[in-house]
Amino acid sequence: MTSVTETSPPRRPASREPGGARPRRAVDHGAWFLVLPALLPILVLSVGPLLYGVLLAFTDAQSGRTEPTRWIGGLNFRDLLHDTLFWESFRIGLVWAVGVTVPQFLLALGLALLLNQDLRLRWLARALAITPWAMPEVVVGIMWRLVYNPDAGILNETLRDVGLGGGGDWLSGLATALPAVILVGVWAGMPQTTVALLAGLQNTPRELHEAAAVDGASAWRRFRTVTWPALRPIALAITALNLIWNFNSFALVYVLTSGGPGGRTRLPMLFAYEEAFRYGQFGYAAAMGCVMVAVISIALAVFLAGRLKGGDEA
Repeated sequence: MTSVTETSPPRRPASREPGGARPRRAVDHGAWFLVLPALLPILVLSVGPLLYGVLLAFTDAQSGRTEPTRWIGGLNFRDLLHDTLFWESFRIGLVWAVGVTVPQFLLALGLALLLNQDLRLRWLARALAITPWAMPEVVVGIMWRLVYNPDAGILNETLRDVGLGGGGDWLSGLATALPAVILVGVWAGMPQTTVALLAGLQNTPRELHEAAAVDGASAWRRFRTVTWPALRPIALAITALNLIWNFNSFALVYVLTSGGPGGRTRLPMLFAYEEAFRYGQFGYAAAMGCVMVAVISIALAVFLAGRLKGGDEA
């Protein structure tokens, strides 16, 4: 009895271009039609306005003028270099961004470590922790204005009850306005950082913690050698994003103080908004926006380069 062995047909050798080079892959034009629905909103709502704003920064565009807009080159940027009020708002914006981002991260890290434990009603604690994230910034600003109310606010009422006075106007005082607004920014933005860090903690294998505990490592050593290396990429990403978001804040501070008192909480975005929509200087405001984008991009690149270099060396 003869056995028949089935063999697969021989594969055709891959054709090569002259000189032995691999053939060029044909461009799949149909893939662009799949990308377009997601790409068009980005181009129309992000890239387009950005390019138009850069173009506007080199003109004398103003509201209410009947003459055509003229190209003036870098005059807006020259005037901006000597605008002390703008650079003061830029300094306030940096203080705000760092003052919100650093405590935001530290508190979120502690909260994420707590919510990662096997606690009773952990689901309820997690839901309460992200509640500020679900509230619009305008609602958060109105709520905290009521908290800071000098006459009937819950903060002053509590301070009076414990005998600490509590008669100050927190949002109108020159020394207290910025710290009060920073506190609100930390409270409002902490949930998103907590969620990101909690996701990183849950992706860390428990076996590593158990092995370190068996070896006699303390809680701090387990955090430093097991938990933090796993969280470092997430911490780097969320910190960079928080710096950008906080520096570009507008609605929360606008509702709380509108930049007052005396410009003590006037962030760069508020300053540009006033120049554009209160005084009608669209070209000058666009130049402010260009400077803000450039400076924050450079600062962010330096920050990321330093953190990535530090992570590689570690």
